[in-house]
Order: sequence, then structure tokens, then C-alpha cells
Amino acid sequence: MTPNILNIEGKIVPRDFFVRNDFKRHGQKIVFTNGCFDVLHYGHVHYLLQAKALGDILVIGLNSDDSVRRLKGPTRPINGENERAFVLAALACVDYVTLFEEDTPEELIKDVRPDVLVKGGDYTLDNIVGANFVTQNGGTVTTIPFVEGFSSTRIIEKLKP
Repeated sequence: MTPNILNIEGKIVPRDFFVRNDFKRHGQKIVFTNGCFDVLHYGHVHYLLQAKALGDILVIGLNSDDSVRRLKGPTRPINGENERAFVLAALACVDYVTLFEEDTPEELIKDVRPDVLVKGGDYTLDNIVGANFVTQNGGTVTTIPFVEGFSSTRIIEKLKP
């Protein structure tokens, strides 16, 4: 049975939610990150907790199933977008989850208008999608190192015969 993802405490929202709400007017610092979050593990949660500590509101842009397939291949995602969104939204450190269909979250970042853009340690500041938009609008871009030994790809490889 698929969990009811329509409204887990109002945390799973459509993209236009951020255009309609002006969090900055209330002095809230928005942190944005994105990813597939296909097989959620300790490393992801550690990363998200650190990201949340950088501001007041943590927004996750979640790649749709079609987007994950284009990026990772036909055997992915392991878990569907509804289930991935539900699990992320259930985390106390996550304030909002929104899906995006594109391969990159560039347009979503423009809608969210984050104060802080965060990516994992495999990125450098010059190859983070949306970094120019965020910095040109007074925000900051940062990376958070991976937790050694935790990787979705590694977990999936262990499960293969």
C-alpha cells in the first residue's frame, strides 16, 4: 500500500508553492538541496541535518522518476518518487519536498530563491547548478563532505548477485 503523500504535515508541496510564499519577508533563511535520494541511508540523513543547520527552512528538490531514469539508467530509481518524497518529508529536519521533472534543478532554484544552496562533497563550487543565480542574488553556496562508507550506488551494488 502506498502511503498518503498528498499531505504529510503539508511538507510535500508543488513547485509554485515557493513562488506564492515569501519566506524572506518573515526573515527566514532558506536552504536548498536536491537529489535523487533513491535509497535513503545514514549518509543522506547526516547530510540533511548539516544542511538544515545552515538556515531556518530546508527545501529538498527531488528528481522525478523519469529524471532519475535519464540520469541513472533504466534500472533506477529503486523506490518511486512518491515513496521517496514521503520518506524525506517524514524527517524532522526537512521542511519541504518538491518534485522536479528536469535533469537539473536550475528552474526550481529560481522559484525557491534560496539563501543557501548546498550540495555534497563530490561537487566543487564551480560545477553546482544554480550557484550563479544564488550568489548573484546575495546567497551563498556550500558543499558538505560525504560520510565515508555511505553511498546509494555502493548499497545497490552490494545487493546485486
